[in-house]
Parts: sequence; C-alpha cells; structure tokens
Amino acid sequence: MFEYHGWITVRQSADADSEESALPRIVDELRLHIDGLAAPYLLDLRWMNGEPFLHIGGHANHRTAPHPVALYEHVAAVAPGSYGLLHIRDDEDPGHANQMRVVRLARGAVTHHTEPLLSPCVPELESPFPGQGGS
Repeated sequence: MFEYHGWITVRQSADADSEESALPRIVDELRLHIDGLAAPYLLDLRWMNGEPFLHIGGHANHRTAPHPVALYEHVAAVAPGSYGLLHIRDDEDPGHANQMRVVRLARGAVTHHTEPLLSPCVPELESPFPGQGGS
C-alpha cells in the first residue's frame, strides 16, 4: 500500500522582503509541469488569498510513478523559498514498512524523517493481526 498526503506553500524566495515578482511565472511553469504528470490522484495548484498553494494526495496498491517526492524536489529547485510537508506510508519501503514518513521541503532542501505521531503504524494506526505482537 502506498498512501501520501501533502501541501506546499509556493514561494520564490525565503527572504521576507522579497517582492516575489517572478512568482506568477514560477506558478505557470509548475502548472505545466503538473499537467505533464498525468497523476490519477489529488494534484491541485491554486491561488488563495494572493498566494499559491499545492495540494497532493493519493492511495495506490504500490508505489506510483512519478513518485510524489520528485514533485517536492522539483519545487525546491524552481521555487527555493517554498515550504511544506508530505506524509507517506509505504509498506514496501525496506526498513520503514511500519512507519509514516515525512518529507520536509524548506529553503530549497528536501529531507526525510519518521513521523513520531503516527508511527509505528501498527499499533498506532491499526491493530496487529491476531497472534501478532505490537511493534
């Protein structure tokens, strides 16, 4: 099972005084990139209250292609002031099959972490199968 839910606040720069003058062009480029992904799940880029936000989510039997982390890496490259989180549950990920993972986008960098509030998935989110231990 491959489940993911995420959001990104799209920003041109992390500088508070930045004019964000290239932001409309960046958002247009991101929209073209997203349109080319042909993802079957939630993939939404929209302006709200004068700022662009990207929302993504999906649930498949196996890892999807393109992998949603690749989108976060693309945003980090074209809009390094952006920030957001992506939660991933992948029961086929070696070493992390019982963990909810968090991908963090901040200041042009993408990092991977274990989500302590939702891990280990069994027993935090689901009960163990009968006869099976907790974690």
